[in-house]
Amino acid sequence: MSGGISQDWEPIVIRKKAPTSAAKKDEKVVNAARRAGAEIESIKKSNAGSNKAASSSTSLNTRKLDEETEIVAHERVPSELKKAIMQGRMDKKLTQSQLAQLINEKPQIIQEYESGKAIPNQQIIGKLERALGVKLRGKK
Repeated sequence: MSGGISQDWEPIVIRKKAPTSAAKKDEKVVNAARRAGAEIESIKKSNAGSNKAASSSTSLNTRKLDEETEIVAHERVPSELKKAIMQGRMDKKLTQSQLAQLINEKPQIIQEYESGKAIPNQQIIGKLERALGVKLRGKK
C-alpha cells in the first residue's frame, strides 16, 4: 500500500472573523485590550452627540421669521393648475395612483396637487406635464 497515496498531516488553523467596528467599541473588548497591553486610541468627534450643525443654521432663518410682522404662508397650488392636472388625468383615463406611478411619486402627492394643498414643486410639475402631455406651467 505504499503507492502514491499519502496522508496530509499539516495542521489547519480556523480563525474567527475580525471584530466589527461596533464590537471594537464594546467596553469589554476595550478593557480586554487594555489588560493585554494593546495600544488604544480614543478620538472625540466634533459635535458628536449634539445637534449643533442643524440648529445653528436654522437659527438665522427662525430669527428672520420671528422679526417678520406680516403673515406669511407657503404658496399653494393655484386652482387653474389643480383643474388642469385633473382634466389631463381624466383625458388620459388615469387614476391618481396610476399617474403617480407614471411620474415615480406617491399617490398622496397627486392628491395634494389636485386638492390644492401641495406646495408647488417645479420638478413635479414638469413630470406631470410630460406624463399628461399638457402644458401646466404657463397657466400661473
